[in-house]
Amino acid sequence: MRVDTSTGWVSGIRHCPSPNYNQRPHGEVSLLVIHNISLPPGQFGTGKVQAFFGNQLVVDEHPYFAEICHLQVSAHFLIERDGAVTQFVSCLDRAWHAGVSQFQGRDNCNDFSLGIELEGTDEQPYTDHQYQALIELTERLRQAWPAITVERICGHCDIAPGRKTDPGPAFDWARLRAALEVRGTWV
Repeated sequence: MRVDTSTGWVSGIRHCPSPNYNQRPHGEVSLLVIHNISLPPGQFGTGKVQAFFGNQLVVDEHPYFAEICHLQVSAHFLIERDGAVTQFVSCLDRAWHAGVSQFQGRDNCNDFSLGIELEGTDEQPYTDHQYQALIELTERLRQAWPAITVERICGHCDIAPGRKTDPGPAFDWARLRAALEVRGTWV
């Protein structure tokens, strides 16, 4: 896995470009936001997240899809249960993952953040493969954009409290921090 800072794309992972992005207003990348997603809710390995980020959900495949098919959203990355990583939007561009959000007094977190979706739910433990992929990806992103400091890695719940709960209580923040400390990238 290698970040090309001139293009914002990471090599060694799958690319599935989403149309749901635009330019960052100031080019800043200084926040990492961790989310979770599963489509249909609680189901994994369906390929529906990729379809959703590509505006290609088939509405009549599941009742929940009718509720969300009008949304145009994306994240920079998805880490599936088996640890496979897919990139949807260049890190140089503004993915539409945070929605109405605020971090340290600044609104519109999409403007300056990278979004990583973990395939999962708030309550179901994430897999070892996901943590391994997340740790490696986080290290690479922090090397490319050192403004993403320890204080600037957060959950969707932290930037949209009351509206969002992910990555939820099942996410092991201590495990992420400890692994990054051991590898020397947390500090």
